[in-house]
Amino acid sequence: MSASLLILIPLLPLVGFLINGIGFRNIPKGAVGIIGTLAVVASFVLSVMTFNAFVASGSQPFIVPLFDWITVGDLNIPFSFQIDQLSLLMLMIITGVGSLIHIYSIGYMHHDSGFGKFFAYLNLFLFFMLLLVLGSNYVIMFIGWEGVGLCSYLLIGFWNKNTNYNNAARKAFIMNRVGDLGFLLGIFTIIATFGSVEYSEVFSKAAAGFQVGDPVMITITLFLFVGAMGKSAQIPLYTWLPDAMAGPTPVSALIHAATMVTAGIYMVIRSNVLYSLAPSTLEIVGIIGGATALFAASIGLLQNDIKKVLAYSTVSQLGYMFMGLGAMAYSASMFHVITHAFFKALLFLGAGSVIHAMSDEQDIRSMGGLRKKLPVTFLTFLIATIAISGIPPFAGFFSKDEILAHVFEHNKLLWVIGVLGSVMTSFYMFRLLFLTFFGTFRGTHEQEHHLHESPASMTVPLIILAILSAVGGFIGVPEALHGSHHLAEFMSPLYDLAKTANPAAFVHTSLSHSEEYMLMAISVAAALISAIAAYVMYVQKGAVPAPDSEEKSGLQRAIYNKYYVDELYDAVFVRPIKVLSNFLYAGIEFAIDLIIDAFVRLVSLGAKLLRKTQTGSTGEYVFAMVIGIVVILFWKLLL
Repeated sequence: MSASLLILIPLLPLVGFLINGIGFRNIPKGAVGIIGTLAVVASFVLSVMTFNAFVASGSQPFIVPLFDWITVGDLNIPFSFQIDQLSLLMLMIITGVGSLIHIYSIGYMHHDSGFGKFFAYLNLFLFFMLLLVLGSNYVIMFIGWEGVGLCSYLLIGFWNKNTNYNNAARKAFIMNRVGDLGFLLGIFTIIATFGSVEYSEVFSKAAAGFQVGDPVMITITLFLFVGAMGKSAQIPLYTWLPDAMAGPTPVSALIHAATMVTAGIYMVIRSNVLYSLAPSTLEIVGIIGGATALFAASIGLLQNDIKKVLAYSTVSQLGYMFMGLGAMAYSASMFHVITHAFFKALLFLGAGSVIHAMSDEQDIRSMGGLRKKLPVTFLTFLIATIAISGIPPFAGFFSKDEILAHVFEHNKLLWVIGVLGSVMTSFYMFRLLFLTFFGTFRGTHEQEHHLHESPASMTVPLIILAILSAVGGFIGVPEALHGSHHLAEFMSPLYDLAKTANPAAFVHTSLSHSEEYMLMAISVAAALISAIAAYVMYVQKGAVPAPDSEEKSGLQRAIYNKYYVDELYDAVFVRPIKVLSNFLYAGIEFAIDLIIDAFVRLVSLGAKLLRKTQTGSTGEYVFAMVIGIVVILFWKLLL
């Protein structure tokens, strides 16, 4: 495939952004939607063509140089793209799921006054994400990394007349900057260590010149992981993601499924050589991933905002991916990234369809009985719920099972945490499904009167994603189920250098088929029991979550209030910084005023004193000054 066509993959969304961004006030809505969507669909077609050409050519990675960019001393940073197994998989996810979200947005945002601006931001978001995964070095990755952070700010706060939405956008932007500082320090350390930021050069030097457990490798990987914690919402930098629900629902689907939050996973997999040389960092990655998976899942148990439940679900699922990375199951984590993109995009877009029908109502306590009014939304949402719960043969079962199998080999305690998280995931997702679509309608008469299925522009993407959520797992069926691990085999060349650097880490004690069957049975049984428990509680018994005003038990209150982590951060970080800032602002302003006033008074006093020494006319003083200058000049010349 020619370099010019490859350049078009990120360039087309950028062109869509420029056209709609400059002309959104004058371009008709119909044209805006077509321009924005076609830009992404064309990128998807080119990505498929690139993928096919790559496979046909023998799956050999290659670099596409565009131009010389930065040269400082011995450091040379070209602007170039790298095409390999990982970048191609990410291209397919970003442009494929992104295309469906764009199509969906045509119907969902049709009545919004900022329609053109919204599509411009969506296109810009995809441009930066494509740049992030296509770059051949860490600096281009960082440009895309910062770009998606900017776009998340613009889209989360899209309805900027609402102060709460603006606060949510600001929170996402600032918390990501905290993580990005770690990422930057990692890049600086890479430059100081290797004299380059090119993946190929950095990884080859690392594999050849560093021992397993080298402090430099640990330092670099920890810095990079801090960046991943911010972007992929891991403890303690996760609180921005649930608040990101303030943006329009298609934005939530884009951030949670196809773009921003997967960037941290991508970066760790891309840096697999460095992480394979730093097993102690991988232990930290796995522990934080396990803690995040369990912690976020527990919060999801009692949330009543349909999008907040899905948000904590995303945080939890990202935790599973990091658990897999901690066990060096890079392909398994990427497998879950792919299946998660399908069913999480479907869940958010399905939630958007419900919100659209409910006249912007998001509280599941005010819903109920919607399956008859929204049959397509219900059926697709049901498929996504089964998929995320890990029930076979839907996509989530295969990817989550593969992660748990690797974690079981690596750390039994983390496996127990993973199973507990799976139990909670199944319960809160079926709780969400039953409270939304089963029972009797609990909303207002006016809401019930306006209930209707969404237009085809919204339901067609739901159907496509439902199909992918149902069958997407078959790209990675384990050998125990007579599969061939197509995805793992495809990604295997990415780890050749890591295997050279740390061969012992890639020698896994293979589980027997009977052990795999046992692990699958435990996982599936846990999910089914949770689903049945939710059915008994919310369908047979017709339970409805209590109003916010009703008193809850201590543990319920803590979970419902998300363990008061936001309040803790506010008390420990936000308020002290505000107090210090106000003090410095007032104090410095007062000090500057004092200094200026004192200086003015000093000059005035000096002038009065000098005036008293004046005894002759002004002309005499000028003459004396000129004579003095001449004398000084002659003295300098004679010396």
